[in-house]
Amino acid sequence: MPDLVLRSVLQPGDTTPSDVHIAKGVITQIVPHNTQTDAPTLDGRTIIPGLWDEHVHMTQWALAGARFDLSAAASAREALETVRAQIPRNTSTIVGVRFRDAIWADQPTLRGLDEVTQGHPTALISHDLHCVWLNSAAAERFNVHVDASGLLREQAAFDLTIALGQLPDAEVDSLAAQAATRAAARGVVGVVDFEMTWNPGVWQRRIAAGFDTLRVDAGIYLADLDRALAERMHTGQPIADTHGLLTVGPLKLLIDGSLNTRTAFCVEEYPVGGHGVLAVTENELTEILLQAQGTGLLPAVHAIGDAANTVALNAFERAGVTGRIEHAQFLQSADFARFARLGVIASVQPEHALDDRDTVELNWPAGADRVFALRSLLDADATLAFGSDAPVAPLDPFTAMSAATSRARSDARAPWRPEQIISRSQALAASARGRTRLHVGDVADIAILDGDPLTVSDALFERMPVAATLLAGRPTHGAALLA
Repeated sequence: MPDLVLRSVLQPGDTTPSDVHIAKGVITQIVPHNTQTDAPTLDGRTIIPGLWDEHVHMTQWALAGARFDLSAAASAREALETVRAQIPRNTSTIVGVRFRDAIWADQPTLRGLDEVTQGHPTALISHDLHCVWLNSAAAERFNVHVDASGLLREQAAFDLTIALGQLPDAEVDSLAAQAATRAAARGVVGVVDFEMTWNPGVWQRRIAAGFDTLRVDAGIYLADLDRALAERMHTGQPIADTHGLLTVGPLKLLIDGSLNTRTAFCVEEYPVGGHGVLAVTENELTEILLQAQGTGLLPAVHAIGDAANTVALNAFERAGVTGRIEHAQFLQSADFARFARLGVIASVQPEHALDDRDTVELNWPAGADRVFALRSLLDADATLAFGSDAPVAPLDPFTAMSAATSRARSDARAPWRPEQIISRSQALAASARGRTRLHVGDVADIAILDGDPLTVSDALFERMPVAATLLAGRPTHGAALLA
């Protein structure tokens, strides 16, 4: 007997309902709907493969919910006024997130932040996570040096961001559990977590304490490569005693910066000067990829600027290995076809296109037709994998898919670079590890929707109602619907 039957459901594009039988966490039958039974039905709701977010920073996403948001600030002055309203009477460091100084006419300054914070330790994390604006009191508290801008960039910013998250494990794990529950409510069954820490250990602790809402591929950073090798880890390997929820993820390598911080490595100079930062040379990256080749760890190379993406693709070709490029935001025309030829997945975050459209037009105007060029990648037979880079964008696959299929939000602005729009089916495949339909034999990781994602309006697709989510046939959201 099946453990569960999803009665009267449709798959995307279908017009005739089916009954889906699930036993021991696996789909065992998909048969025409039995109209002769009085058993409760799902009334023609649409079922899709459970969704994945292929690039998150889970702890930072969890923490962001407890921090104040600066994304609406259109200038440093506006950001400072927002900060002024946040200054509390206690002595703990206050933390803001998501400022975008790349589109500000004025600039962050140490003096300006000091004046509004009046000695209260304050740190503001940019929306791309590659920059932190802090005051003198926070610099003293965390023993870091800042210049007159008050800004830390790249590794110094990463280190401080990690330090700001050093809260009791129980507190952070509770926030992570809440974030996972919100993700399940959006049809998410799994994430690839690139938090800058020893991820396997963090998730082993959480799962041992009862976390069971999502599957997690735990990314490994280069600094922990020796540890991963000592423990004989390889990408795709299930980690013992985690109930099938935890798997070793890719090996993460950062070779350039970001757009907002103006450190993404580009062919042309930025308006403010410089080409950005190349943290790892092509020869060095090639050597690292060769080292990883025999380990079974799939390389995931962070590359945002067009010059950085060329370096990454060159290194993949020279080393003769496949892998992923995380972000692939800005590409040279000759590089689109190389993704498919080299077997390199483009792990992209479509919502960034709408977040960054003004920043792109200010900083990369001559190449804006090659930025977030999802249609061009697909036309070149590349494989896309969608993520959010949360907390940079919300951990919500429908937000990402909507950005990819409309290049617009419901804010009255015209679609941005609409020639790069892709289809709903293509977006769904990029959010569900290549699948758009469920089949007999599939693990029953399923999202149940209140509409067909291929045919609903753009506005509804962006906020698609998710009635329930199943992980191996077990409800992680909407259990009452299936009772």
